[in-house]
Amino acid sequence: MIFTNSKSTDFKAEFDELLGRGKMDIASVSAIVGNIIGEIKSDKNEALKRHIAKFDKWTPKSDEDLKISTESMSRAYANLDEKLKSSLHLAYDRIKIYHEKQKPRSWFDDEPNGTILGQRVTPVDSAGLYIPGGKAAYPSSLLMNVIPAQVAGVEKIVVCTPTPDNEPNELLLAACHLCGVSEVYKVGGASAIAAMAYGTETIPKVDVITGPGNIFVATAKKMVFGDVNIDMIAGPSEIGILADDSANPSHLAIDMLSQAEHDEMASSILITPSQKLADEVKVELENWLKKLPREEIARKSIEERGAIIVTSDMEEAIVLMNEIAPEHLEVATLSPFELLPLIKHAGAIFLGHNTPEAVGDYVAGPNHTLPTGGTAKFYSPLGVENFMKKTSIISFSSKAINEVGEECALIAKTEGLTAHELSVRVRLNRVLA
Repeated sequence: MIFTNSKSTDFKAEFDELLGRGKMDIASVSAIVGNIIGEIKSDKNEALKRHIAKFDKWTPKSDEDLKISTESMSRAYANLDEKLKSSLHLAYDRIKIYHEKQKPRSWFDDEPNGTILGQRVTPVDSAGLYIPGGKAAYPSSLLMNVIPAQVAGVEKIVVCTPTPDNEPNELLLAACHLCGVSEVYKVGGASAIAAMAYGTETIPKVDVITGPGNIFVATAKKMVFGDVNIDMIAGPSEIGILADDSANPSHLAIDMLSQAEHDEMASSILITPSQKLADEVKVELENWLKKLPREEIARKSIEERGAIIVTSDMEEAIVLMNEIAPEHLEVATLSPFELLPLIKHAGAIFLGHNTPEAVGDYVAGPNHTLPTGGTAKFYSPLGVENFMKKTSIISFSSKAINEVGEECALIAKTEGLTAHELSVRVRLNRVLA
């Protein structure tokens, strides 16, 4: 783990290493992913079956085997522990309420001369949602992807998730039933992205693909972008924490590990002006690590990609954190809302000592599909707008075209586009067609 002070002679090199944390070696898998996409485009279902046999260790006997039945989803939901069922409903309701407030509206503006300008916002026809299922299954990711698509009004929602050994995760199936999803396919990795991007005999082509995944999924999304839209290219999970002396070091340590336990590539970064707090958090990390079932994963993440940085003051800490632009940012200070105007870049901001990042993953309401690796500088969280598109509305009256037509024709003429110029001039009252 990087344990350093911003005044250290090696600090720039250490900080540059943190800034490069999200870089994925997409070039190293591009050829493999390109081949997978090519096979799906040419062989469709047959290619899917070959890939499932190779990567998920079971062989579909028919096209029907690719799809998870709605009966199995209903059964999984019925068999769900009542307390867990209640928890899922709580999460569903809170996520839906939050995303309903995001929904953009169409608008129209009437000008006195008869011009009508506006913007119509409509949902895409179909969306493909990728839900990981490798080292762990994430029903919460299903909720976070399905709900904004439903709020947007998407009519056709397709879900793909890997099912190693042909054993779908029962909690994921229950979540599918809760969300009312009927098209769920047992396909993972780059194969799933290609299938949703181009279609097969069983899996329909969609307009938008969203959802997190490993480097193969990320690379496939990048390759199919343009044929379909995507949400973002997401890398390993990460957390940044800004903290002062009022923070509890034990809380900060377990919050850092809440990301480290995701996978070995996850990043956990604490920046504080308090040397005392930094020392205490380092001790608490070790104390907590020994208690985690996923200790091996979390320890490797912390040791290889974790960092604790001590700064001169909180202002310097914020400047550094803005450069990092973390996926999740906790502000564990005495007056967190006073710092909020200074924070420019983060996927989601968690303010105060009682707001661990984990509540954002499950029940807070905002989406947990967030930009990683510094891309929070220009990407936004997954939301309703990812499943909608905007269309400009323009209507000119005779009076309106006469008021601005001459200026429009002049610009067209200057650009050398004669037909553009004439298409305006023939409509002006002073020029006959």
